[in-house]
Amino acid sequence: MTQITAKLVSELREKTGAGMMDCKKALGETNGDLEKAIDYLRQKGLAAAQKKQSRIAAEGAIGSYIHGGRIGVMVEINCETDFVAKSDDFQNFVKDVAMHIAAADPKFVRSSEMDQAFVEREIAIYTAQLKEEGKPEAMISKIVEGKVKKLSTEVCLLDQKFIKNPDISVQDLINELTIKIGEKIDVRRFAKFTLGEGIEKKVDDFAAEVASMTGGKQ
Repeated sequence: MTQITAKLVSELREKTGAGMMDCKKALGETNGDLEKAIDYLRQKGLAAAQKKQSRIAAEGAIGSYIHGGRIGVMVEINCETDFVAKSDDFQNFVKDVAMHIAAADPKFVRSSEMDQAFVEREIAIYTAQLKEEGKPEAMISKIVEGKVKKLSTEVCLLDQKFIKNPDISVQDLINELTIKIGEKIDVRRFAKFTLGEGIEKKVDDFAAEVASMTGGKQ
């Protein structure tokens, strides 16, 4: 059996941020195998994070991110205590999520919020595209089915790959923070604004109006 040394425990603590006793126990359970001990702590931590999701999170913060004066995001993220809400870890997380929303353009927070009308509209678009590409009718339904299964990873914030680390999802990021601070974290809602969105810009009409007012001189 591998000897559980203080150096090994310290190395595991540095890699995972877990407490000394938890690290010592993890190494004991995995016969001193560092990589297995990391997996062991992550599994235990994820289970603990999932248990916290039933708790009430009514504190938190509303964060914002403005990109180039043309894209703006506001997001409300909740936690359980005002103390955690004011911590650097939580505040940095809120900023990161707001920036992610600006870049990744999610439509919903979670997959349960995707309404049937949205899904059906996407199916119609996929089907039309595939027909335009000349795909055989027999293949279209299978391809569309596969695209629908992946839809939540494209349009749902929690399922999207985190822009600063594509190896994890936004939900994974939440789980990591939950383990670290010991409180439930909940992304409640967000709004994204794009400059000029929804405004029909009639440049030619405007130019013609200016010309008529100046006698053709602009």
